[in-house]
Amino acid sequence: MEAQAVATQADSALPTQNRITALFGRKHEGLLNVYFTAGFPNLDDTLTVLEGLEQAGADLVEIGMPYSDPVADGETIQQSNLQALNNGMTLRLLFEQLANCRSRVSVPILLMGYINPVLQFGVEEFCRQCQAVGVDGVILPDLPLDLYLDEYAPIFRQYGILNIFLITPQTSTERIRLIDEQSAGFIYMVSSASITGSVSGVSDEMLAYFDRINAMNLTNPRLIGFGIKDNETFRMASQYANGAIIGSAFIRLLQEKGTDQTQIKAFVEAVKGK
Repeated sequence: MEAQAVATQADSALPTQNRITALFGRKHEGLLNVYFTAGFPNLDDTLTVLEGLEQAGADLVEIGMPYSDPVADGETIQQSNLQALNNGMTLRLLFEQLANCRSRVSVPILLMGYINPVLQFGVEEFCRQCQAVGVDGVILPDLPLDLYLDEYAPIFRQYGILNIFLITPQTSTERIRLIDEQSAGFIYMVSSASITGSVSGVSDEMLAYFDRINAMNLTNPRLIGFGIKDNETFRMASQYANGAIIGSAFIRLLQEKGTDQTQIKAFVEAVKGK
């Protein structure tokens, strides 16, 4: 699909037409966002995994854009990034793989990655391609909020692409309020000051953080990530937010079992407790 073919949709009403905002408008609890790395375990597995996750009941799907230095991610996701890059995955190829995905899936799609490849690709071209293939939002952990607001927010908004911001236990109340004010879709609530896949158990500090954020009565819904690996952690997170994000545990499933649809379905259903 050519990007230009959908360019006229760029000024569409974002809150009502974006699939992420539409999802949170009709469902408010127990949402599961599943992350996987594009081009992993094999180069052509991206659509297979995407379709499998939708059929399994994932509420959102977060597709990782492989990068050589994924600083926020632990060893499991780092290794999946390296394997995908070695497989030949690129950002341009990812857009090619997703070109017709909206004829096959309806689940909201986010791209997760780092700002350097996006800058090399060109921010406006990136947003144009996201819109063209049906991507609804992006997560760029190393894109500072101030830089986004000063330089890139008008471009993202022009193409209807939500930029999802992260907060951590160290994020100040003032900063959280600003993020809430500038957000649409949801806020990614990092459970602890760590990398993905490294959190073990729920500490008193973590629960105090969850309670602090709940008491702020933020406008946007929240999903908790980092340390979500099974039904127990998913249910815990869902008590303090609208749902949770799972990544490393699903990557390990793909490492061990491949892209078998039965295995993907069983994984998602086990996490959701079905």
